[in-house]
Parts: sequence; C-alpha cells; structure tokens
Amino acid sequence: MKKQRLAVLGSTGSIGGNTLDVVARHPDRFEVVALTAATQVDAMLAQCEQFRPRVAVMASAPHAAELAEKIKQKGLPTQVDQASDALEKVASSGEVDTVMAAIVGAAGLAPCLAAARAGKRLLLANKEALVVGGAVFMAAVRQGGATLLPIDSEHSAIFQSLPEDASTWARRVDHILLTASGGPFRTRDPATLRAVTIEEACAHPNFSMGRKITIDSATMMNKALEVIEARWLFDLAPEHIKVVIHPQQIIHSMVQFKDASIIAQLGTPDMRVPIACGLAWPERIASGAPLLDFTQLAALTFEEADARRFPGLHLSWQALAAAPGTTAVLNAANEVAVEAFLQQRIRFDQIHALNVATLAAVQPSNPDTLHALLALDAETRAVAQELAQRLN
Repeated sequence: MKKQRLAVLGSTGSIGGNTLDVVARHPDRFEVVALTAATQVDAMLAQCEQFRPRVAVMASAPHAAELAEKIKQKGLPTQVDQASDALEKVASSGEVDTVMAAIVGAAGLAPCLAAARAGKRLLLANKEALVVGGAVFMAAVRQGGATLLPIDSEHSAIFQSLPEDASTWARRVDHILLTASGGPFRTRDPATLRAVTIEEACAHPNFSMGRKITIDSATMMNKALEVIEARWLFDLAPEHIKVVIHPQQIIHSMVQFKDASIIAQLGTPDMRVPIACGLAWPERIASGAPLLDFTQLAALTFEEADARRFPGLHLSWQALAAAPGTTAVLNAANEVAVEAFLQQRIRFDQIHALNVATLAAVQPSNPDTLHALLALDAETRAVAQELAQRLN
C-alpha cells in the first residue's frame, strides 16, 4: 500500500495532536511530511523526533530559530521554515497528498485556499475557511478539484449520514440537525451569566479543548459558526439547518430525509473518530477511541436551543441572510470578544453584546478575494476592539 503523505497544519493544537495520535497507530498507511505550529517549540520538537517530517514551520522567526537549533543538536533531518508564505507552500506542495487544516483563526484561511487550489485531499478543521471564505473558498475547492472532508464532529456526522452522491441531496434531504452539548451553562439561570468566571467558562462537560473553542461552546457561538459552515459544506439553504441540544453528545448529528426517516451518526465523544474517518475515507481505520457500550447509556435526551440562554447561536442565521461577508464580520468580532473576556476586559454576557454591536457597525461590500476577506477581517477586529473599550 502506498503511504498517504500528510501535512498537519497546527500540529501542536488539540486537533493536530489527535491527528498524530491516529497516524501513529498506522505507520504503514501514513507518512508525515510537514508539521506547522505557532509558538510551542518543545512540543514541535517532540513531534519532529517522533515523526521525522521533512519540514517544520513556525509562525515567528525567534521560535523558528530556537526550533532549528534544537533540531540541529538532536541531529534530526527536518528543515525549519518561517517564510511568510511557508504555510501556503506546505499546503500546496507536490510532496503532500493530504492536508489536515487545524490552524485556529483567520491565519488558516490562506493555506486552506492554497491546498484547495492545488487539488489536495483537504481535512478541514479550520472554521474560517468556510465562515470567512464562504463562496471564495468553495470556488477554489471546485476549481482545484480538491476532496473536502469535514473534521468537526458534527459536520463529519452529517457527511457520514448523507448519501454519497451529492447530486441527490436536494431531492432527498429535508433538513439537517446539528447537535450541541449546551456547554457548561445549559441549566444555569441566564440572569446570572454576567457573573461567569473564566474558569467556569472553560469547563466543558464532555471535551477537553483549547480555551477559545471551549468559551465558544459556552456561548454556543461554536454552533453558530457550525451552522454557517454547514451551509457551505452541504450547499443547504440556512432554513434547512437546525440545531438541537443533546447533552450526552452520543449522537453527533442527524439528517432528516423527505420520507420522515432520520439517519444519525453515533459514537463516543472523541475527536479521533472524525479524524480517523477523514484520514481513511472511504475506508475505516482504528481511531484509538473506546467503543460505545449501549448497555451503559442511561438515556439520550434532547432540548430546544433556547434563544434567551444562547442568543449567539441565532446570529448565524441572521448573518447568512445579510450581505455577503457578514459571516466574516461575525467571526472576527467573536474572536475579539472572546479574547477580551479572557483578558478580563469584558464580562461573559458582554461577548454577545460586542458581537451584535460590531455586526451593526461594519458593513461589508461583497469581498470576493482573499485580500478583500483579510481586509474585512482586519477592519472588523479594529472596530470590535474599539467597541470593547466602550463596554468597560
């Protein structure tokens, strides 16, 4: 069997680490060609020792220099790159078959576009490619002939539940149902959310994730962004995308067909499952996740996604109905808002207020290139920062 040559963008993060965990279980199937990270030199060094990639990319010159020195001391064959276009070069390299796009934030947009245009097998865990890129990114996927495989557990579940022939979706599918845990404040009185601490917001009931995505789960903004992603991934009108609270997160998402039947994907809440699915598709390989034991499940419950408790969720449909580029504004505003909360500059309940205020203040004008999208992203961040200061 010819090995699949893999580049992992964001290898020291949660998704990147889980990807390498799956890959390590199948040395006969995968060769790690390139790894990229932002600042975690020691974690990257350990990965280079284990997987011996040809290239390692660091986001800043000082961290790249530190990594290069340590790699030299250990006599590893890995070359360190820190050029401004290093991520795009790795993502589009002729030595790479598959790209795991796990960089968090707008920084992941350019390499995702590069991989798409180069026709790669693209495992998409970067929300911004779709939330910010939208039509621009999907056009690149089509033009490059890339294979796009979603890695978010919910989108992977939808992908696995849909018919393989995408041309049949419109006539067969009534709507999709994205499930959500409800986060740590699912049963908390909304009137008390102004007093939420950083520690409380970072305590997800089911998953261990980075602070940004954990807080997005607490506000349900992660689900708002997933609604936007689903619109582009599955070419669905926004009104055909629904969200339901499912605290146990055993059912990862569902497809409701026009004959009233529902197909769902179930499994233990472990990100290695959708990662293994993407890596091996259309085959299946061991992920390392424990098997689901139905005899040990007490119950599967479902609740409405309450707009009073989770107002951020409902911004997704509003943004999709607004001018092109509005979803990019929402994403950038939310990143600034979460950062401001983590820096204790705004309260937890002001995250939503800042997002709403920024959406009202920034009017996009149909950004249709990467440059225009990044300019809109930068403009939005500047406006959101100014608005955050006023909230104090």
